[in-house]
Amino acid sequence: MTDFSTPASAPALPRAVPLSELTGWLDSYLKIADFKDWSNNGLQVEGNSTVTRIAASVDTSQRSIEEAIASGANLMLVHHGLFWNKPLMVVGPHRRRLQAALDAGLSIYAAHLPLDAHPEVGNNAMMASALSLQNTAPAFGSASSVIGQMGELPYELSLQDFAERVQKLTGEICLVHGGGGGTGVQKLGIVSGSGAEFIGEAARLGLDTLLTGEPEHKHFHDAFELGLNVVYAGHYETEVFGVRALAARLEEQFGLPWQFLHLPTGL
Repeated sequence: MTDFSTPASAPALPRAVPLSELTGWLDSYLKIADFKDWSNNGLQVEGNSTVTRIAASVDTSQRSIEEAIASGANLMLVHHGLFWNKPLMVVGPHRRRLQAALDAGLSIYAAHLPLDAHPEVGNNAMMASALSLQNTAPAFGSASSVIGQMGELPYELSLQDFAERVQKLTGEICLVHGGGGGTGVQKLGIVSGSGAEFIGEAARLGLDTLLTGEPEHKHFHDAFELGLNVVYAGHYETEVFGVRALAARLEEQFGLPWQFLHLPTGL
């Protein structure tokens, strides 16, 4: 005999947050308007009017868009978006990426320099925290867009030991330029992604080591001539921290589930 005394509860509906509310909060939290950037930061693609699930990705690509859609997300947070300063013709791969997002109702929100710089969820702040950096302060960049961090390790490490510690953090085999001539690592600067241009600034700040993502040929000799160690840990792998931390912060704020799309480039 079927017991109807306790009706079965209906499955809970996923929380739906208006896209405008979510993007308004992001714009304010990341201080999007404060940055002069060659990325078009903020909401780049407007999809569904509500958000129930988030995907986070370093890059916007056909694969990241397809995986975001497959995950059930209707908002994708990215560090590298679809649009950069000058208009792009909507042809070829760019058209296919944009059309896939629009067809699925997937919104795309990009935060480039604002996510490098953020003191709580920024790429550089997250790496500084993971490396137990003390006495941290913002550094590197222009007055309107200071994006990096500087500080001191609790104790000096050999350059090799420091590189091994970074490798454990990022999973990337580091390229090490020992421009310090055997000096250890304690006074550290961090600039995620492409930060070789800041070698000179790191030396002027009295740092012994700069941690960044990828090298540039034109800056190769700078480290050795200025007496600075530089550890390159990969552009991609130094920029996974921000989008993950931002997605987790949105879960705290709005109760939305999220998923990180790990699509490494090896660069």
